[in-house]
Amino acid sequence: MSYSTVIYAKDGRIGRITLNRPEAGNAINRPLAQELAAACDRINQDDDVYVAVITGAGYSTFCRGRELGSGDRCSVAASVAGIDRPVIAAINGDALGQGLELALSGDLRIASSQARFGFPEVGEGLIPMDGGTQRLPRIVGRAKALELVLTAETISAEEALAIGLVNKIVSPEALAAEVDAVVQTIITKGPIALRYVKEAV
Repeated sequence: MSYSTVIYAKDGRIGRITLNRPEAGNAINRPLAQELAAACDRINQDDDVYVAVITGAGYSTFCRGRELGSGDRCSVAASVAGIDRPVIAAINGDALGQGLELALSGDLRIASSQARFGFPEVGEGLIPMDGGTQRLPRIVGRAKALELVLTAETISAEEALAIGLVNKIVSPEALAAEVDAVVQTIITKGPIALRYVKEAV
């Protein structure tokens, strides 16, 4: 399959997915949702891939959420959560709205220090509708999750680290190297064990 809104690359034991709409803040529209689902399926069908990495193209935005003005409500988090091996979200910039839901669907989140996180939906008379209301409290606890969703507050990478929303933060320049270091550690482990550990947790 050819892709226009995502980039999929197999790099040894790593499946790399890049959201590729930097001019639109990597916002989610129907083509991106469909291509992302196809890339996730491709990883699940390839036994040579031990770990998946998802990131956004550009330097300031991981994913700003659903494309403004789009009537489509396309699920992307379920596609990423359905990958049956470890998924690392390399959050190179803002993860907002459905973009944060996408990041939450990964297993580990490593963020640039310039990234910001938030669910602005209630300010627009909406609610997060791609699993965020379920995944966020499991990661940061019910009280903090409710605070973030009800206030529509945008938080910094430092606060995201403090509440356990991300595993690590590094400088923008160090993000790729840090993600690769974690990936290289994981891919030395048994692939079947990695899948079962993910399923068990």
